[in-house]
Formats: sequence, structure tokens, C-alpha cells
Amino acid sequence: MTVEELKSIQLYRQHLTAPAELRAAARDVLGVQAQFLGNALHALRIRCGAFDDTEAERGLVKSWTLRGTLHLFDPADLPLFLHEGRTHFLRPCDTMESDGRLSAARKRYFADVIAEAVGEGACEREALRAACRAAGMTADEEESAFNAWGGLIRALCENGTLCHRAGARKEYALCPPFEPMKKQEAERELLRRYFAAFGPATVCDAAYFFGFTQKTVKAALDALPVEAIGCGGRERFYTGDISQSAGIPDCLFLAGFDQLLLGYQKTESLYLPPEHLRAVFSRAGIVAPTVLLHGRVVGKWKRERKRLLVTPFETLSAQERRSVGRAAAALWGDIPVAFAEK
Repeated sequence: MTVEELKSIQLYRQHLTAPAELRAAARDVLGVQAQFLGNALHALRIRCGAFDDTEAERGLVKSWTLRGTLHLFDPADLPLFLHEGRTHFLRPCDTMESDGRLSAARKRYFADVIAEAVGEGACEREALRAACRAAGMTADEEESAFNAWGGLIRALCENGTLCHRAGARKEYALCPPFEPMKKQEAERELLRRYFAAFGPATVCDAAYFFGFTQKTVKAALDALPVEAIGCGGRERFYTGDISQSAGIPDCLFLAGFDQLLLGYQKTESLYLPPEHLRAVFSRAGIVAPTVLLHGRVVGKWKRERKRLLVTPFETLSAQERRSVGRAAAALWGDIPVAFAEK
């Protein structure tokens, strides 16, 4: 298999050349990273076509899942993403244990206050803060419970009591009742879906994406119906039929934190030339929205109020700039495209 054939298959299986229904796309790519909601919605739009934001709000939820980061995903996958034994870095204030400001007993008390308030329709963060104050929460306790990076709200999301609503406002909903999957069963299902949507991919790619050890990935492969194929001197694994593809588009505008870039070891990416890595993956942990031209990242983009600003990483020919303009028009209509100086 050639690299170009491999790219064509991966783009197809990630719905970048084979659009899917909103929730199906979210399931297949294992959710979309959602620290910035606009990035998440764009990642889904380029995989599903146009949809109203309220459709995403009604059909998806947001919580901390893969790698301990916020993702938009199908609520039917709560048992999978919040499976038993899941581990990632949590500060004491993000758990139900004592943390120096809030005791475990007080956390349980205020957890009930928050859950009751959400159940009665007080969904916004500030309304929940007011309910806790009315129930006797001190200013010091509030520093823990409503910590900007998590706090008691995160603890309630981690244990499956709450989830974020998939909208721009900081609002929460009670999770529907669910039974978390067992750890081994969940890890196998996550890897099965990964090799179905991201494959053919290497063991190293899968370990990077999930934060698993390569030993965990290899053990799961023995229990999965995977096939292996060689490309670029590496053994790559996949499940399902890889006979279908739709070629490589002239131009795609990938979202910030797009799964196509997060899904594979970044230093071995087929899409991101190593000389452009730091321009896309910042040292602060930001992954920029990128321009994928003929299957290769050549720049980044930013939607401004009256134009689309494209910052190339290399010189683009007049024909390549026209390809970028056509792709922009297909997404956003008659929007002026400006190219920053390289």
C-alpha cells in the first residue's frame, strides 16, 4: 500500500470524504476535543455537512474523556468513556476526596445540592454557585468547588452524575442512568473503534492517541478482529473493509485539535511535515486549525469577522491559492480569503 492510498482510506473512514450523520460521526471518531466549542463544531461540520448548533446541543454531551480532556460525544457512549477504572491526572479538588478546602463530607453534601438544583432546572454554573452559597458554602470552599479548571463540578462529571451541555454557555445536565463498562471491555471497544476509523494505524499511533502503553494496545490486538498491512516500512492495523475510499481532496480546513492530527503520533504524522510541527502543536498545548492541501498541512487558518485569514507555512502557487479559495467558498460562501505573509 502506498502512503497516498493509506491517506485516502483514513480520510474516508474518518468521514472527511464520506460524510455521516452527526451522532454517527461523533461515535466513529471517538468524540471531538472541545476545550473550544467552535473547534469541535467545525470538526463535526467537515464530517457531516451543515447542521444547526441546537442540533448538536440536543444530540451530544460534553465531558472529560480521552486523555482527560473535554470532548463532545454521543450520550450513548457515557458507559464507554466513563468506564470503570479509568485513570488520568486529577487534582484533589477534582475528586470527591478531601482537598484542604472542602472535606469529603462537605463535598458529598454540596454534590447533593448541585444535583438537586440541576434536576430542578438551575443548569448554569452561576446558578449552581448561588445554590451552594445559599446552602452554606464558604468563600474558601467555593474556591475548590467552582475551581476554573474543574473542582466539584468535574468530580460530578467524572463519576457520571453531571455532564456539560453541548452549547456555548456553561450549563450542565444530569446524566441519564448508565452502567459503566468494565475497564478491559471498554479499552478493547475503544481500540476496536480506533482501528475502524483511524486505521490502518500503528500500535504507536494508538498508544499516543489514548495515552495507553504499547503493551496494552498489543494485548488488545490479540482479542480484536484486526488485519495488518504494511506501508512506509511500518506494520499498520485495521478492522473492517478498507476497499472503499474517495481519493484525497484538493483542500480541507481542519479544525483546531482535529482528530486527523491528534489520532496519530505527531512526530510520525503522514499529514504534518515535521518542519511545521511546532507551528501547529504549540508548547502551550494548543493545536491550531490547519489547511490540508492535497493531503499535506501547508498552513493554518483563522475565521475573522469579514474574512478568512490563511497563514501559509510555505510558498503557495496561484493554483494552490485558488484551491484554498474554492474550499473556503464551499464551507462559508462568498468569504474573502486573505493570505498572510509567509
